[in-house]
Amino acid sequence: MSKDQFVIGVDYGSDSVRSVLINALNGEEIASSVFNYPRWQDGLYCVPSENQFRQHPLDYVEGLETTIKDCLQKAGGTEAAKAVKGLSIDTTGSTPVAVDKHGTPLALTPGFEKNPNAMFILWKDHTSVTEAAQINEHATKFDTNYLKYVGGIYSSEWFWAKLLHIIRVDEQVRQSLHSWVEHCDWIPFLLTGGTDVKEIKRGRCSAGHKALWAEEFGGLPPDDFFSSLDPLLKGITSKLFTETYTADKAAGHLSQEWATRLGLSTDVVVGAGAFDAHMGAVGGQIEPYHLSKVMGTSTCDILVAPSAEIEGKLVKGICGQVNGSVIPGMAGLEAGQSAFGDTYAWFKNVLSWPLNNLLSHSKIIDAATASALKAEMAELIIPELSRQAALIPLDFDNELSIDWFNGRRTPDANQELKGAISGLGLGSDAPRVFRSLAEATCFGAKSIVDRFVSEGIPVKGIIGIGGVAKKSPFVMQMMADVLGMPIRIHQFKHTCALGAAMFAAVVAGIYPTVEEAMQAMGRGFDVEYYPEKANASLYQRRFKQYHDLGDFIAKQTAAKTSAQKLSNAIIA
Repeated sequence: MSKDQFVIGVDYGSDSVRSVLINALNGEEIASSVFNYPRWQDGLYCVPSENQFRQHPLDYVEGLETTIKDCLQKAGGTEAAKAVKGLSIDTTGSTPVAVDKHGTPLALTPGFEKNPNAMFILWKDHTSVTEAAQINEHATKFDTNYLKYVGGIYSSEWFWAKLLHIIRVDEQVRQSLHSWVEHCDWIPFLLTGGTDVKEIKRGRCSAGHKALWAEEFGGLPPDDFFSSLDPLLKGITSKLFTETYTADKAAGHLSQEWATRLGLSTDVVVGAGAFDAHMGAVGGQIEPYHLSKVMGTSTCDILVAPSAEIEGKLVKGICGQVNGSVIPGMAGLEAGQSAFGDTYAWFKNVLSWPLNNLLSHSKIIDAATASALKAEMAELIIPELSRQAALIPLDFDNELSIDWFNGRRTPDANQELKGAISGLGLGSDAPRVFRSLAEATCFGAKSIVDRFVSEGIPVKGIIGIGGVAKKSPFVMQMMADVLGMPIRIHQFKHTCALGAAMFAAVVAGIYPTVEEAMQAMGRGFDVEYYPEKANASLYQRRFKQYHDLGDFIAKQTAAKTSAQKLSNAIIA
């Protein structure tokens, strides 16, 4: 293979998009670039108190063009561009959008530019909790279990709940909607110059894990399943899809428009899209029965196993198991935590309230100094909390937290649940509370591992990927102690983007299989955390405390929900 065969991996995260230019020969990073979504940074179209999180498609489009062009410029411009053979993308999910007949997101069409319901509904948007609950109840009325491949519980973070909510609350969007498309499917369609919504190639990953597509059903559940749930959904399946594509298949070639915009050739092959954690698992060199944990704002945990070995096994309470969603020929099993880094970010924001709200009113320092001080303190808070928290002895009576600050994803999705902090006293300072939050996220990880094991799927090891895995030795060591198993940290910084680049190398024909691309382009591991056996017994006891407190919160939440339903019924 010539060394001038380059591929591009594009990774859309919750806060930013990053692109990497990779040498397909050995996985070497030639250049990388990150673009923070400007509208998202300004908090536009989001109402956190109502769990509404929307992203404008222009943030995605601008970031796509900016990062790829920046990578090429850093790599030498025209000569580097000539060497690019393939491009693949991953995104968060489920992050769908309403599109018109041309496949254009409604927010990019006249009249919808500032309508949040016409934008991408970010994965962590939980405005459709009611719809998810109705889907779960409705599914019990059918002889066929249409939720069997998504763990038996449908989530408000997913495709159908979000669609039903949007068409219920916004008649204008409902009347203009020609289809409902995942972010990871729209970007390849955009890059290949698609103009007909019916031609969008839907990824196996997003369809199987979030949209109830299954080989056993011959596609999506029948129209009757949806129309009997709500007449507004009648005929919706005819606007969607039957066929799906694994990420080693091409979506097409770069269109002339996008080739010109990016400075690339129309010979560049664009791959079918998938979710970030699934491509990240490949970038992190996943092995069968090893759990790949992509740890960012949330976690998405991926396990792969040969399809023949787990045939007939269904793991309840996870985010789905889909043949080919990660590596063709293997079943991809997904789990995760709805808040991980977001939990630490929430606590940081609580502590930063005076800086964010009072410092600008200071009569002692000028505005420029206040702004610089605010930025400096923001960078120091989490590292210093981690350092101080690591000095606190592990004790059975330490403060205890529950990590459901954005609901619970796995096991057993329930976005109505809330986080909690217990055992507080006058001696409870910021490092002690932070330690309990970190411990809670590790206990959440253990709950996932325990569910796989109890359902007959062994977990032989842990692979850590993402920002928290790379930046927080404190959290990673605690997680190794809590799980009682080593954690290998992948050395590549943008692992999800690297995974996308590996798929790009396959769709471009540089490697015949994902496994061969992974072997040739994998960059290995640079850190491994081993459990400290002396902490095992106490963490087991602390985990039981966590489990018991979580059960209490879940029962209280269920009782509150039942009381509210009864009250609504009486009023009606």
